[in-house]
Amino acid sequence: MTPPSSSCAAGRGGPDAMDVYLEGKKLRLDPTKALGKGGEADVFDLGDGRVLKLFKPPEHPDYGNLPDEQAAARARIAEHQHKLPAFPKPLPPRVISPQTLATDKKGKTVLGYAMRKLEGVEPLRRFGDPSFRRAGVPSSRVAELFRGLHRSLSALHGCGVVVGDFNDLNILVTGNDAWLIDADSFQFGPYLATVFTEKFLDPLRLGGSTQGLMPSRPASTDSDWYAFAVALMQSLLCVGPHGGIHRPKPPTPKATPTARVLQRITVFHPDVQYPKPATPFGVLPDDLLHCLHRVFVEDARGPFPLPLLDSLRFTVCASCGVEHARASCPTCRPSATAATTPVTTVRGQVVATRLFTTEGVILHACVEDGALRWLFHADGAYRRETGSDVLQGGLDPSLHWALQGAVTLVGKGGEFAVLAPGQRPERLGVDAPDQRPAFAANARHRYWAHAGALWRDGTFGPERMGEVLAGQTRLFVGPRFGLGFHRAGSLRGAFVFDAERPGLKDGLVLPWPSGRLVDAEAVFDGALCWLFLAEETGGRTVHHCVVVGADGAVKARAKGEAGDGSWLGSLRGRCAAGEALFAPTDAGLVRVELRQGRLEVVREFPDTEPFVDADSRLFLTKHGLTVVRRQDVTALHMT
Repeated sequence: MTPPSSSCAAGRGGPDAMDVYLEGKKLRLDPTKALGKGGEADVFDLGDGRVLKLFKPPEHPDYGNLPDEQAAARARIAEHQHKLPAFPKPLPPRVISPQTLATDKKGKTVLGYAMRKLEGVEPLRRFGDPSFRRAGVPSSRVAELFRGLHRSLSALHGCGVVVGDFNDLNILVTGNDAWLIDADSFQFGPYLATVFTEKFLDPLRLGGSTQGLMPSRPASTDSDWYAFAVALMQSLLCVGPHGGIHRPKPPTPKATPTARVLQRITVFHPDVQYPKPATPFGVLPDDLLHCLHRVFVEDARGPFPLPLLDSLRFTVCASCGVEHARASCPTCRPSATAATTPVTTVRGQVVATRLFTTEGVILHACVEDGALRWLFHADGAYRRETGSDVLQGGLDPSLHWALQGAVTLVGKGGEFAVLAPGQRPERLGVDAPDQRPAFAANARHRYWAHAGALWRDGTFGPERMGEVLAGQTRLFVGPRFGLGFHRAGSLRGAFVFDAERPGLKDGLVLPWPSGRLVDAEAVFDGALCWLFLAEETGGRTVHHCVVVGADGAVKARAKGEAGDGSWLGSLRGRCAAGEALFAPTDAGLVRVELRQGRLEVVREFPDTEPFVDADSRLFLTKHGLTVVRRQDVTALHMT
């Protein structure tokens, strides 16, 4: 086993630790114990029902070689010296506001603040993710969340406070309650909100500017309600007002994202292709759709009409299973009959053969030695591709899955279970950074991070493979090797490991995003790992692709805007084939190749458009390229 890298050792030895003073008592903050990381601060668990938000200083590693970010951090901390002591109290119950200020030893410089800790939270952003919604989040729950959020926002405005940067990462969900966080950025008195998130930015704040989406007018209660409407639409339909792809008829040019906002070219526009994974408009009542149209197209402002939320009642159609809030099902076709399998469809140079369909929902899939395996939920049970039950119960979006042969792994919080046919479940402890249990599997082994170590199942029990950062490590594995990483406080680290032999090669230097990391995924083939990272930075979501070899060397990198319709527009669903990558989009498959240190789109397959969408998952199997969607599995043969 190799010794820990300097980045890991620093967290354990303490040179990266720092002292702050809270309520007159010195606290030593260990970066290895960081609970979370945002774009402007690191968060530490105080162990007493509170967390400490510590503002990143200009010299923070996340701001390395970024002079504009360093200057912004310097200005932000300077303002907090006056703003936080003047913070209005009390605020509404579902607002996490500063309780106690953290200072330096002399008590003169504010470094952060303590606040209430929320347990078992999910950011509101996940409720706009189609894969999260189909895992068991009904629209009725979304409606209840927004009724409570409406009350909180109304009460906040009544206190003379404007959220300013109202977005779906600054709202955390526990049960049916939505909590507003990052209160230090709120606007009140002479303190203006200076940060914003592009997707939630009210176009009326732009003035007459056409030079990008930079506000020229201060935030207001109206701009908060605009952002509320964006979040509501995103959470109910899995698409925001400016989602989809603008596809005008020639010779009209395609509008840029900025032009779409300025010209109000929304998903309601006839020239905008509605995203395939999104929920159809028609499930919402006409009066709610009309209200959203007035806000996003006609610039109506003011408090969102609460009666529209109070009257929103969803039902599931007994005939077709569609969830809707109308008097009758908008999509039901009672005379339709279920398609039999396999069904072969030919379009151009593509032959599509349906291998499996379900009236339930497919939740997870993987490929082992050319064989596709999957897990689906139907008739009140989780089932494998053979139809055998592995777990009884309703859909639960907090469950995480991995498959290994006939064995099913399921994790939740700090534990995962190994469900093998004919055997009693085996339960194991596991680290769960950001509520995601750190375990993975390939055809031969299962791997997990726990208590500062990476483990693998062995002949005589768990085998220790190496030392990792406790509670902070994300883990991915392929047939030949695996990759893990952490970002905690001022610490960054990554490692690769052989799938069969103990030991880690750590100290990898990855091109880390500087903003808030909101998601990560990886796919493997041969000696390459294609790592995908989603970063919230500068008010927008950026997707990064980093190709890493089994030796830990970075082979190439690329980035793109979330939702831009390109191969990097979404984070999941791709499959690797050596130095090539197949990516699903709403316009069909795209092939990307690694060429001389660059990632280049080398071919598009428009004939595949009817069979894939941006939410599809792709696998190379013995049937060829296979597409897994919400309710079906289809093999594609391209001539």
